Amino acid sequence: MKDYEALLDRAIDNLPDKETTDARFVIPEPRIMMEGKTTILDNFLNIADVLNREPDHVMKYLTREMGTAGKIEGMRAIFQGRFSKDQIQSNINAYVEEFVMCSECSRPDTQLTKMERVLVLKCSACGAHRPVKKRRSTAPVKQDAIEEGKEYEVHIDAVGSKGDGIAKVDKYTVFVPGAAKGQTVKIKVKRLSGTLAFAEKV
Repeated sequence: MKDYEALLDRAIDNLPDKETTDARFVIPEPRIMMEGKTTILDNFLNIADVLNREPDHVMKYLTREMGTAGKIEGMRAIFQGRFSKDQIQSNINAYVEEFVMCSECSRPDTQLTKMERVLVLKCSACGAHRPVKKRRSTAPVKQDAIEEGKEYEVHIDAVGSKGDGIAKVDKYTVFVPGAAKGQTVKIKVKRLSGTLAFAEKV
């Protein structure tokens, strides 16, 4: 019996450190496709599942923040309009910050519950809870869809008279030298002029 207890103690001592929840909480990277004038988030349900939130709640947040209409179709979310991967990723990150992560222990082990008609985020890891009414002052969006010096992924819809590829991102018309119609390219915005953007492939 003593030998068994000694072996058990040694086995416990040699166990690897327990991985914390936040270390294994990895949000899937959005898979974005463009079809006509719509943007498709191909792995939407997978993302909602990892966040452990109702897909309808996530969808309602994304459409409100992006100022568009959308629907869930199978595993995918379809948004009216063209949105870059960076835009959608930014809004998913904002959703996680507001509706998933505990503000006290910074872990995702939380649940949304109603308390006296107020939506509350309760953490099962540390017991903290807080209301989750959207704090507009900290909302990261309502910025320009395109900014100088930043990189984006765009779909080339047409080719201009000078041979530059032309893409549409929100209100901007983006000119990309050397890009062909039908391509999806990664660009870096060099200059903005009103609603015109001049970029280069990266």
